Amino acid sequence: MEKVYIGKIVNTHGIKGEIRILSDFEFKDKAFKVNTNIIVDDNTYKITSYRKHKNFDMVTLEGFNNINDVLFLMKKKVYKDKDELNLDSNEILDEDLISFKVIDGNNSGKITEIFYASATNKVLRVEFDKEVLIPLNSPIIKKIDSNKKEIIVELIEGMK
Repeated sequence: MEKVYIGKIVNTHGIKGEIRILSDFEFKDKAFKVNTNIIVDDNTYKITSYRKHKNFDMVTLEGFNNINDVLFLMKKKVYKDKDELNLDSNEILDEDLISFKVIDGNNSGKITEIFYASATNKVLRVEFDKEVLIPLNSPIIKKIDSNKKEIIVELIEGMK
């Protein structure tokens, strides 16, 4: 089982055992599905309800119906079994992208970091002969091949 980090429990909400998770995970619709599991401290818990509240993901877990039942989970990291995410072939996790090769014509480089330049703009830091920053949603990226684990790009003048 390969675990994927999806967030951190930061607080409780109300008195009925709902927990507040702070997460910037890209595929929340698959990670926080009702009747699927999350993993905290190598223990598996079944999600019985999910909702968004401000910038938090609110979750209740099976068997926990009181605030006192969930206090032991505070400040813990939350993981998901990668197989349970059921990602489509065009959906790639950031940690998987790190292993991809970036190809520009005859030059190839490797991704050293992925970060958010803003709330929605993901940027790849790629090491060719020099370091290049490539927005993931830009027309510079021509093709992402998850089978070959490579990204085909066409760098513009000034980036080379």
